Amino acid sequence: MSLSIAENVALLTNKNNSVAYDALQALRKASEETDSVYLYMDRFSEMLDSDNAYIRTRGLTLLACNAKWDQARKINTIILSYLKHIADVKPITARQCIKLLSMIAKAKPELKELILSALLNADLSVYQGSMRPLVLKDIQQALKEIQP
Repeated sequence: MSLSIAENVALLTNKNNSVAYDALQALRKASEETDSVYLYMDRFSEMLDSDNAYIRTRGLTLLACNAKWDQARKINTIILSYLKHIADVKPITARQCIKLLSMIAKAKPELKELILSALLNADLSVYQGSMRPLVLKDIQQALKEIQP
């Protein structure tokens, strides 16, 4: 039996990361097909401020997946908060954020210049050792995808 959108949204913050990940995947799939997940954009925005990096990443992901349905311009109002995660304290979250930005830029062309500027000006000094080149590589790939 599959869960409802609301049930899956509630599971996004479950302590069991496997359960939360399954909910994320179900919501990603639903977001591809219809705007039914879009109703929860405010909840996903709130997740960006979580102390838990997994929860932040899920919020980033679902905001990007629903950018194409964003007639109310909710992403436009939270984009600066979203872009802060380019240099998230957790490099895995930063890398996911960066990889999702091309999806937002495609759905929201009016935010493209702001996204490009944030990528170009990202302060990667927070990352030590082997993570910095990986994040930089992700930024270079995102720039390629976003720039015409």
